[in-house]
Amino acid sequence: MSEELPDPLRSARPLPGAATSAASGRNLNFLFAAMLLTLHGAIAWGGGEWWQRGLLLAHFGLFLIWQPVWRGERQVSMTLALLVLCLGAFFAVAGTWWLIGTWIAVLFGLIGGAVPGTLGRRERLVAIFGAVYLVSILLMWVVPQLFSSYVVPQEIVTMVRFGLPLLPLAIFAVPRGEHRRDDPVIIDLFYSVMLFLLVVALALGSFVIQEVTQGQYLLGLMQALMVIAVLLAGLSWLWNPRAGFGGLGTLLSSYLLGLGLPFELRMRRLAELAQTETRPEQFLRRALTDLLELPWVTGYGWRSAQFEGTVGQTAKHTEHYETGGIVFALHAERSFSPAVLLHLKLLMQMVGHFHEALRREQLRQQSAYTQAIYETGARLTHDVKNLLQSLRSICAAAEMRGVDDSQAFRALVQRQLPQITRRLGATLEKLKSPGVIEMKGVDAAIWWQGLQARYVGRNIVFLKQDLREGERLPAELFDSVADTLIENALYKVTQGDPLRVSVGLSSGPCLSVCDDGEPVPPEIAADILNAPVPSENGLGVGLFQAAKFAEQSGYALVLADNREGRVCFELTRSH
Repeated sequence: MSEELPDPLRSARPLPGAATSAASGRNLNFLFAAMLLTLHGAIAWGGGEWWQRGLLLAHFGLFLIWQPVWRGERQVSMTLALLVLCLGAFFAVAGTWWLIGTWIAVLFGLIGGAVPGTLGRRERLVAIFGAVYLVSILLMWVVPQLFSSYVVPQEIVTMVRFGLPLLPLAIFAVPRGEHRRDDPVIIDLFYSVMLFLLVVALALGSFVIQEVTQGQYLLGLMQALMVIAVLLAGLSWLWNPRAGFGGLGTLLSSYLLGLGLPFELRMRRLAELAQTETRPEQFLRRALTDLLELPWVTGYGWRSAQFEGTVGQTAKHTEHYETGGIVFALHAERSFSPAVLLHLKLLMQMVGHFHEALRREQLRQQSAYTQAIYETGARLTHDVKNLLQSLRSICAAAEMRGVDDSQAFRALVQRQLPQITRRLGATLEKLKSPGVIEMKGVDAAIWWQGLQARYVGRNIVFLKQDLREGERLPAELFDSVADTLIENALYKVTQGDPLRVSVGLSSGPCLSVCDDGEPVPPEIAADILNAPVPSENGLGVGLFQAAKFAEQSGYALVLADNREGRVCFELTRSH
């Protein structure tokens, strides 16, 4: 399993078996101070003696123990270890002033690059002491040694040899911090490079001014400082100007997010793919297949509670990232840099968001389909209930008919059975496609005659119709609502004294079913058409389903009148 680089997006965890308290913050300070003191002894006191080379080699070894780039438990390959040893030997043997000056600039960049990610005040104080020491000894001692004819004043020599070591010694006095050796030290590459270039520019600028003008070194140093100060002031203004220009900060952010391939282009392609692909699993596979075009990745893998899969090829370096309930595996031939890793994690997060949105949309569609099945089944249940009531009426008429009633009974059966058969067939058709409502219009006068024929012989008064010529109405809706309202009214008649049930049809069309019984209780009247209510003879959803069916069809079922001796429901076209 490949090792992971320090990740600025999450806390680093030590590998199994690694010591979680390898060195305290105080020991790190000791290492840092000892590294600076050995460097100081080699360059401030040495004159090419053998012990100077030994101090340089000891300094390099202390640096390898202290260095903030690699985690202590990381396994280093043999090739890399030999390369590091060769560099240390070369540094100790060669040890020229140019090489030492470059090395001090590198150390200054590393220390300064770690300051933005340092939270503790004590760690910042240690970094400030080290940075001040390195800049001071570079400008006061190392750079003057590059001039062949320049002689360092005795005051400067005394200051360097006896004054500057106080800064590394002060690091020993800094109290113990909370930093642990297994905690990651985040090195900001941009800050490190900028600080390295500034120190190099300052040293080389003063060197060039001294060589060209043949003047005093301190004057050349001051001139170089002034030039760099002016450049930094101009750079700070260009970073965030006030004249409407976006500034270098905006351009740099856009570049870092692009990384050679614009971030907004990837987002647009993911959005287009989410619009064309409706299945979450297929979207995930196609999105990651599209991201294989990135030059840093050889393959992707994903795993969730429902499915898993891979695209591309696996490699020896793998980075895992979890978002939206999906664990992504990113494969590459080499370790990801922090900027590339940030870019990839942003892309994985957007893929996870789009996948979650598609999954929720799929669940919503399934829920809507289930809801449509429920509503259709509930409505058709009442249709079947009404049809069953009509069949019971025919059976009751058959049981009570006399010898002379054969002709009347035959006429009743001839009127009712075709209607029942037609409506039962329509009910079965609606079960095949729940949620699909196709309203067929029929002549209102013909429908009114058929309704009277179905309820002939029942205790119902059909009022005189008031229809315009050629007026039409949706037969399925009016059949369902009329049967529900009439059966409810007839049930009230069977529960008490004989009541008068009247049914009317007027232009609009408008169907009304009224009775002169007791009114609906107020606590039930408020919800009878909006939600299921308790019922003694059914499920309590008949009127609720009738009202929803009417609303879906462009009509409205209302309780038009609710008082003693006058309870009336009306089905009218909604405005």
